[in-house]
Amino acid sequence: MRRREFFAAVGGAALLARVARAESLPPDLKVTRVISFDLRTRRSKIAGKNSQLGVHGDASMDRMVRLFTNLGVEGLGNCRASKESLAALLGKNPFQGLDLSSRQMPGLGSQTMPLWDLAGKLLKKPVYALLGSQGSSQVPVYDGSIYFADLLPQYSARWKDRFKEEIDAGLHAGHRAFKIKIGRGSKWMDRAAGDARDVEVVEVIRRHAGNDVLLGMDANYGYDLEGAKRFLERAGGLGLAWIEEPFPEQVQQCLELKRFVAQHGWKTLLADGETQGTLDVFRPFIEAKAIDVLQADMNAFGIEGILREAAMAKPQGLLVAPHNWGSLIGFYLQLHVGRAATNFYRAEHDPLTSEILIAEGYKIDGGRCSIPDAPGFGLAVREEPFRRAKINFDLRG
Repeated sequence: MRRREFFAAVGGAALLARVARAESLPPDLKVTRVISFDLRTRRSKIAGKNSQLGVHGDASMDRMVRLFTNLGVEGLGNCRASKESLAALLGKNPFQGLDLSSRQMPGLGSQTMPLWDLAGKLLKKPVYALLGSQGSSQVPVYDGSIYFADLLPQYSARWKDRFKEEIDAGLHAGHRAFKIKIGRGSKWMDRAAGDARDVEVVEVIRRHAGNDVLLGMDANYGYDLEGAKRFLERAGGLGLAWIEEPFPEQVQQCLELKRFVAQHGWKTLLADGETQGTLDVFRPFIEAKAIDVLQADMNAFGIEGILREAAMAKPQGLLVAPHNWGSLIGFYLQLHVGRAATNFYRAEHDPLTSEILIAEGYKIDGGRCSIPDAPGFGLAVREEPFRRAKINFDLRG
């Protein structure tokens, strides 16, 4: 079933035929060295609180792996696989017996990005081409960084202007869709005052950004069902593209909120799922069409998991938009998956950069991101700043 689901999502028999004709990976390949390191990243601003957590700050980190080989080709990617799992690759060909049409890289569970990168570089193909290239050639994206700037002391006296500045920065970066955090009354403000502020923030942003910009809401479980209805009664007319995690997901409550949205004639989609640990949890929601946009975490589930989620969702006409906050590398992963899955909604962008990483050819413009046709993910390491990176372990065969 899972194999059939996958090919339904990414193009079926035609894709299988193309993959079966793909060039073979070199049989004499051997992994000679594995370096695990922390890729420190910096956000272009301080991200404030959300409904559950304190200030998110201006820095983050991706756990990365460099796979060196006897052929002089290196695989690079986000990878939290265990030291033991990675050590098992030393002296071996990680693609031995691999059937590319399976879309299952062996040995590292969901943490297979370095292997996909290595395979793409060996075959001189971008990863999205290995996955089928069935989706949009330029992947829709959104800026996920609009947090509670009004609750940061430095902006409290001029918070309306601060939100305008953040939107302007996102527009300048090429975005035409933004996700706005709501749910202040859950923890940080009196319920009524917090709910009113949520609506006021959306109103300020809508007036400033104009009607052509997509706005999504993310409550991080900051409401209950009735509270979400009250919010939408006040803000639903502002043309909200989606509302995410309004309350802890339950099938019947999700269906009730969707009925409420439909009764008012709004086009707002319901998005959810970033906290789930297995794809099986999504099945009852998919069967009931209780969630419009499924959001399993990109780095937790990896390429294989998100494509499987897309395959599960597609027969019901549902979409996927992987959760990806706090990860620069996860953004690139999303984009390649977005080029592979025909029911991909949008990629979440956290505005992070790193002095270590070279990532040429990824450009956000008009709300979409281009993807380079470079081999693998088109990513590389700057060696001089890499010398200052924290090395978790360095294994040699």
